[in-house]
Amino acid sequence: MASVTLNQVCKSYGALEVVRDIDLAIHDKEFVVLVGPSGCGKTTMLRMIAGLESITAGDLMIDGRRVNEVRPDERGLAMVFQSYALYPHMTVADNMSFALRLAGIDKAERNKKVSEAARILQLDDLLQRRPAQLSGGQRQRVAIGRAIVRDPRVFLFDEPLSNLDAALRIQMRIELARLHKQLAATMIYVTHDQVEAMTMADRIVVVNKGGIEQVGTPMEIYQNPKTVFVAGFIGSPKMNLFDAVTEAADERTVAVVESRHRIVLPLLLPAGTKVTVGLRPEAMSLDADGPLAGEVTVIERLGGETFTYIDIGEGKLATVKSGEDAPGKVGDRVRLSFSSDRIHVFGPNGRAITNNPHHQKS
Repeated sequence: MASVTLNQVCKSYGALEVVRDIDLAIHDKEFVVLVGPSGCGKTTMLRMIAGLESITAGDLMIDGRRVNEVRPDERGLAMVFQSYALYPHMTVADNMSFALRLAGIDKAERNKKVSEAARILQLDDLLQRRPAQLSGGQRQRVAIGRAIVRDPRVFLFDEPLSNLDAALRIQMRIELARLHKQLAATMIYVTHDQVEAMTMADRIVVVNKGGIEQVGTPMEIYQNPKTVFVAGFIGSPKMNLFDAVTEAADERTVAVVESRHRIVLPLLLPAGTKVTVGLRPEAMSLDADGPLAGEVTVIERLGGETFTYIDIGEGKLATVKSGEDAPGKVGDRVRLSFSSDRIHVFGPNGRAITNNPHHQKS
């Protein structure tokens, strides 16, 4: 397998800069997920690695070798697209072996590689079927098998699960994670689905507006988001983010949240500082003595967990995640509390100031 390094990589279309100053090192055998909203530049980054897009500036290295001008078919990579791109008139076996046949690999070797890939992907009984006779999940596995038989240095995945229904997406996430472990392969995976990123990645790269917001393990990014964007994008349901202004700064800083609620922040800031206060839904609870107050507007009971949405003023909703026996009903007036060590504070520039080191009840 191989490592992939991007040094100050940029991509522009005329005056339009779509990817800017990307510095990223992807290690050998690592599963890295590029995640971000549609149009953020993540697919363009993947296509530059694949050689399907030229690089405007910077260097792309594979195993330490600069490959900016190397043809796609000479980079030793294999790409799996959102569309399965299977030949409808060919059998599964022929689809998987087609690239090998073009490369002049003899029939015995082709059959050996196809059989091994089919075994790994549990396609043994489907090799003589055509794509129209397969389910969506089976077609996606064939597309992955077509990549496996090439024995690539790096696997590239461009939103490969987007066309699948919810149940199949879950199944394929498990299969891809298992496949990565089994192949010990370097994999770079693009998605807009943060659940896919959290469940599959060794490391996540959060992309926004053509740049990298944060790189880290799933739990590093979940527990310590460096920007408001990362805090709001990673997590399901997303982090509660409230506008606030500091009121006083002595031994404790009081912040006025959403112009009406007063809470204590875990850091000292000058009075009048505009901040964003972040709290994960599981960090909040209903508490008669809590500093936040509002009205229950929606309760989602999902079996083992419940999401309660509380209007804390002017339509601003706070989401509380709890167990299946969450108290309250729609229309109730309730109060909310949280542990101060779970507060995230972001400055006017949208970047994290600090996380609370204390453990007092707010």
